[in-house]
Amino acid sequence: MMRVIGISALVAFLLDQLTKYHALYVLDLDRVGVVQIWPPYLVYQMGWNTGINFGLFGGADPSVTRWILIAIALIIAIWVVWWVVKEQVGKLGQISAGLLVGGALGNVVDRIYYGAVVDFLNMSCCGIRNPYSFNVADIFVFAGAIGLVLFASSNKTP
Repeated sequence: MMRVIGISALVAFLLDQLTKYHALYVLDLDRVGVVQIWPPYLVYQMGWNTGINFGLFGGADPSVTRWILIAIALIIAIWVVWWVVKEQVGKLGQISAGLLVGGALGNVVDRIYYGAVVDFLNMSCCGIRNPYSFNVADIFVFAGAIGLVLFASSNKTP
């Protein structure tokens, strides 16, 4: 069980960190600000997020908020692994837990290393401009959470 969670967490973490590395050090997005990939559907738009989703709590003292958010992410990641193991959740639930944990750890590393989360993906559509950026870790956190809701209770291992 721990192996499935660990592998999916590692894959999510590595994909997140590789995409952030590419955005920062290959595309130099921190300096150029915006790279049009497939406008308006996909634009790389640099954002340093000191808060949580959509920049919430980003206005608070960043030196304090940073460590509080790191602690919360680590506590949630540990709790998710404990809960999935305790409940004997099936393989899809284990993969979902790993995705959530890997994404959370990816953002934790950003907060430790950069002091903020590296956000760079921006998607807009249909005349609606999205002002917010996000990252691959955010996708994994949301996908993992949705997967846990869908698969955790109905797919227990015998």
